[in-house]
Amino acid sequence: MKRYSYLLILFLTAQAWSANKARNVILFLGDAAGLPTLNAASIHAYGEPTRLYVQRMPHVGLSETSSSADWITDSAAGMTAIVTGQKTKNGTLSQLPGSGDQEGAALKTILEYAEEHGLSTGLISNSPMYDATPAACYAHAGSRKKTGDIFVQIWKPRFGDGVDLVFGPGRKAVVTALGEMGVDLAAELQQHGYSYANSMEQLPAGAKRAVVLTDDTDFDITSATRTAIAILSRNPKGFFLMVESDLHSDKLQRGLERVPVFDRLIEQTARDLKKDTLVIFTADHSFNLRTVQSLPKGKPLFTLDPAGKAVPSKGVTVDTHHAGEPVLVAADGPGAERIRGFLANTDLFHLMLQAWGWKPDDGATR
Repeated sequence: MKRYSYLLILFLTAQAWSANKARNVILFLGDAAGLPTLNAASIHAYGEPTRLYVQRMPHVGLSETSSSADWITDSAAGMTAIVTGQKTKNGTLSQLPGSGDQEGAALKTILEYAEEHGLSTGLISNSPMYDATPAACYAHAGSRKKTGDIFVQIWKPRFGDGVDLVFGPGRKAVVTALGEMGVDLAAELQQHGYSYANSMEQLPAGAKRAVVLTDDTDFDITSATRTAIAILSRNPKGFFLMVESDLHSDKLQRGLERVPVFDRLIEQTARDLKKDTLVIFTADHSFNLRTVQSLPKGKPLFTLDPAGKAVPSKGVTVDTHHAGEPVLVAADGPGAERIRGFLANTDLFHLMLQAWGWKPDDGATR
């Protein structure tokens, strides 16, 4: 009898452990969505400072955002820390800092771990798909400016068969950069099993692996995310998806009005999938938007000049600089309970791995 009781305990423990593992991980990345931006966006959209879903998610923490050499990170080093668990210098994508002309060793990304384990993977952004945030997930480069060298890594992966879905802008720059390298984008994608389209409307029905490159700066990440989840969910092993929205507030109206759109997407995704999906929101860095003087409640944060450009109200300052204060990390789903207190940006990589029940490889690089 004791033996059966012992086996039952082991079985129930194993079942509970399995139930607490995530099948999928979705990382929502608000580029430059620091606490001041979230606060201002909530006030702008709802007239109150804490109405955003990400401000009310059940598990929250704060993450520092420094790079290996600077207190203020750029998106390349900031995203590298999040997706590899190691810091690098500004401008570098998912590899250690190099020395002189010597490239640093490549760092294995969370997307590459997912590929290695047989999961499906996807990247969505309203920034160019060769730009720092999406590129850090799939590419390794000493400079974020190497557009062609970065994008060819879509179909030349180090692990698995490469990113399955790539949806976002940047078509003209990618075609130009690859043309200068003598690479035919459409031919390469077709050869490696991708459907290739210039808009989501052109995406073939039943596509399993696809690259959609548009030149639309207002690319609709909401509908793209729903499409991606439907495709990626066909894999019984699960998936990893990164969805970025550029929320820089130097373009004040665009930045503040994009936040609630992104926030509603996160809320709906978490409600639909949190049973088996770890849904995380964070930012790669903060931004220098500040309310520095008395600003009466009910007064708009900006007005529009005759040309339609947003002009900050008196008491609100915005410049073009990143800022170094901690950023929000908010989560729901399996593994979300580990997100609490003050974190390093490198901790998020380990938290995502732990949600799947995986351990990082021995050694810093692969």
